[in-house]
Amino acid sequence: MSNVELICDKSFSDVDSEILERFIEFQHAIIDKDEDSLNEIICDDYELVHMSGKTQSKGEFIGEVMDGTLNYFKSEIIEPTILWDDDENASLVGDVTLTAKVYGINGKWTLDTVVNFVKIDGKWYLGKWDN
Repeated sequence: MSNVELICDKSFSDVDSEILERFIEFQHAIIDKDEDSLNEIICDDYELVHMSGKTQSKGEFIGEVMDGTLNYFKSEIIEPTILWDDDENASLVGDVTLTAKVYGINGKWTLDTVVNFVKIDGKWYLGKWDN
């Protein structure tokens, strides 16, 4: 059984699937603490907005994943939808349930998620995760 699960009945176009697969790659990378993949998937100007309102840059976020401040164990991506701004900017909107230990607190949180993606040189990258 995978530690990243897509819970969804709808089908996606090829380009929507590219974005969804990229987000799934990201979820695997945070769970696996795969620093190389995180650096490759996330834009340099990435911003994470935690449910508490705290914001983190790419470096801060990856640093806390790698040092164990943020420990992710399981991700469930629930009924995602891809919304388009233009051919190179899109957002994944849906719920993401994370089983994690964050800042010393174990729990399972369902996040009302908006993830902005930008296409650079034909490949999708995470620009912002607001939850």
